[in-house]
Amino acid sequence: MSKIKHFVRQSWLLIVASFCFGLLIAIANAAWSPIIEQNKIDKLNSLMSGLLSKAQRFEMEAELEIKSAKGKKVKSNIYKAISDANTCVGWAFNCEGPGFQDKIELVVAVDKDFERITGFSVLASNETPGFGDKIKLPYYRNQFEGAPAEKLQLVKTGDVEKIDSEIVAISGATVSSEAVVEIINNSIIQIKDQMKGKGLIGNGK
Repeated sequence: MSKIKHFVRQSWLLIVASFCFGLLIAIANAAWSPIIEQNKIDKLNSLMSGLLSKAQRFEMEAELEIKSAKGKKVKSNIYKAISDANTCVGWAFNCEGPGFQDKIELVVAVDKDFERITGFSVLASNETPGFGDKIKLPYYRNQFEGAPAEKLQLVKTGDVEKIDSEIVAISGATVSSEAVVEIINNSIIQIKDQMKGKGLIGNGK
């Protein structure tokens, strides 16, 4: 019993300090979470506007559940891009998957018939600076603009100017390049099928 009392006397300050620091972290997290979430929404809107320049506004049309390449269930919000003439000019959605360092979150846009990809942007990524983060650079992203909205294939060499289903990997960042292609392949096929099932695309829509 004396050992327990001795331990309590020696460690009470550490216990109290740990409790206080934990409480402060929880309070800070609660205070900053709404701001962080709003910043993410603002970034999402900005990225979607950049991918679908003819859109005047975006309306969330559906929340779909898809499976990641590893079988994990993730949610994807589907946004309808609407022009100033009140017509659909395309669709945008968020998707995610594992990268080399951590999770990669993307925003992908397609045309109104869901036949061609109009591009993608990185919503969040912690890929290696100078290597994996090159997935954000135009010379890699431009390969997706106009590519078919179907299964893409990553190749080690090829013509980056040619727009087709083959995506040339980034030298020194093959894993990150492959991750982007896998995320887009995995999400675009599932989302396209579900949107057809809901009557959002196809049948002359």
